[in-house]
Amino acid sequence: MNDLLPLWISLAVLLLAGLGFVGVSTSRRSKTLPPAERRAEIEDARTDDDRTDDDAATRPAGATDVLDLPPTETEVGVDPDVAVPEVVVDVPEPPAGRLVRLRERLARSGSPLGARLLAVLSRDNLTEDDWDELEETLLLADVGAGPATELIDKLRTQVRVQGVKDPASVRAMLRSALVELVDPTLDRSLSTSATTTDGVKVPAVVLVVGVNGTGKTTTVGKLTRVLVADGNEVILGAADTFRAAAADQLTTWGERVGVETVRSFKDGADPAAVAFDAVKTGKERGVDVVLVDTAGRLQNKAGLMDELGKISRVITKEAPLTEVLLVLDATTGQNGLNQARVFAEVAGVTGIVLTKLDGTAKGGIVVAVQRELGVPVKLVGLGEGPDDLAPFDPEEFVDGLLQG
Repeated sequence: MNDLLPLWISLAVLLLAGLGFVGVSTSRRSKTLPPAERRAEIEDARTDDDRTDDDAATRPAGATDVLDLPPTETEVGVDPDVAVPEVVVDVPEPPAGRLVRLRERLARSGSPLGARLLAVLSRDNLTEDDWDELEETLLLADVGAGPATELIDKLRTQVRVQGVKDPASVRAMLRSALVELVDPTLDRSLSTSATTTDGVKVPAVVLVVGVNGTGKTTTVGKLTRVLVADGNEVILGAADTFRAAAADQLTTWGERVGVETVRSFKDGADPAAVAFDAVKTGKERGVDVVLVDTAGRLQNKAGLMDELGKISRVITKEAPLTEVLLVLDATTGQNGLNQARVFAEVAGVTGIVLTKLDGTAKGGIVVAVQRELGVPVKLVGLGEGPDDLAPFDPEEFVDGLLQG
């Protein structure tokens, strides 16, 4: 038996050498395989179900279940050594004083209420033809027949009684008459103050309505900046669920000033439900204002207008509506009045936002729409910049009309 011991030792050495060769070959083969094939081979050989607590206990500290393979495109994560850039939040320009910019922009638009009115009134002897020209100028500027007649009668009386002739006196007389026509006594403040009910803070809710193409969603974004600049905490509601781009656009406006947007990612979602969720979220967060955008609607589409009424009713179950702002395109003139009438009946409009006022010679729409609805113009669009939305000021507006 002792004679066979060297033989058994030799066989054992040969067997161990053979196993070592196989192991080395397998290791080398795994390193030459493409990463994807290696990964598949490893996952096939060792699944999650195969792993046990004993495996974890016997692995060296810091070891992983998978070999150190080059990451694929979908596996690349955030590099912990690279700092994530902070989100840059805009600081909106304070709303006060913005309307001063309107002067030069109205002057560039060639407003007939400025140069033409002053030119006629400065003539030595005003004839009936001159007064007819003045009235025509007012009508072309969309002042409206009633307000135009009222203004002409007042100017006639002042010219006859005071005998105004010099340009400075004429300008002062016309300015006074126009300011009175625009009506500085109307309350143009926005109702954006939160209230407290039973110890719970209830945000102000502002609903924005209007037809397609008036710049409604952009106006909501600019109004958000106005509210943030005034120190309000705001939440947006993207209740325009007919256009995904509208919700995306509104979300972008909100992100620029650090404001959250409540929206639905489901096509054809109920706009009233989105509006309700926005108000509920605002109430839970204790914000100051919830600003709700709605889909652009044609005033002659009964179904869409009924839906707008539904949005208003649903919102009021959670919090009262403090403002309903109608966005009108100042360049549409008298057609804008037709839109305003229907919206006022359905949604209870409390204020007007006139967009594109800087690009029209029809500034008289301010007077006409206020007379028609009995509600004031509260905001005006002055251009395409993010802070080109200003609180409306009658005297600044008239000065803009008379500029140049």
